[in-house]
Amino acid sequence: MGVGSQDAIKQFQAFIDQVEEPLRTTFQNVHQGFVTATLMRFLKARDWDPYKAQKMLVDCLNWRVQNEIDNILSKPIVPADLYRAVRDSQLIGLSGYSREGLPVFAIGVGLSTFDKASVHYYVQSHIQINEYRERIVLPSASEKQGRPITTCIKVLDMTGLKLSALNQIKLLTIISSIDDLNYPEKTNTYYIVNAPYIFSACWKFQLSSY
Repeated sequence: MGVGSQDAIKQFQAFIDQVEEPLRTTFQNVHQGFVTATLMRFLKARDWDPYKAQKMLVDCLNWRVQNEIDNILSKPIVPADLYRAVRDSQLIGLSGYSREGLPVFAIGVGLSTFDKASVHYYVQSHIQINEYRERIVLPSASEKQGRPITTCIKVLDMTGLKLSALNQIKLLTIISSIDDLNYPEKTNTYYIVNAPYIFSACWKFQLSSY
């Protein structure tokens, strides 16, 4: 790590030390005891510009407070059958760990339908999955490995992907935006498997939507 990076971290740390409630409390749920690693994620997401990283983090913390993200794990989608339908049509789950101890999440992109509820419920479900990863899975992996585990691996299975998947672009764009702004640099590696020819068309379409 270069001197410039170290200076950026120190400057960022000095700023975050001055953050007051309720942002201070929600920041604890963000860093989970790994403050420096968290600051580095936000700095990396903003090309190591401490001022832009500070704004990004404060915006993230305000988003968490305004949307009660700290309590989202205790607010399941109701009724229970709707919750199960949302999860079953989303096809995402923890499938194991890499040799380095990173959690591996498998996502059935091709067979996910996202057709059992409104966009709101799918966004809520995605945030709940993120928070479960941040507050349960990663801390548990860190304890098991005896070192900070702050990122995961995602395997995107494109089996069954059809042109109709383009109808999901709006939802996926919303979810991607939430991740980029509030959970930056959380995926260490993406693996794409079983990608059909139509995948390239969908990928180009998604890129053009940003």
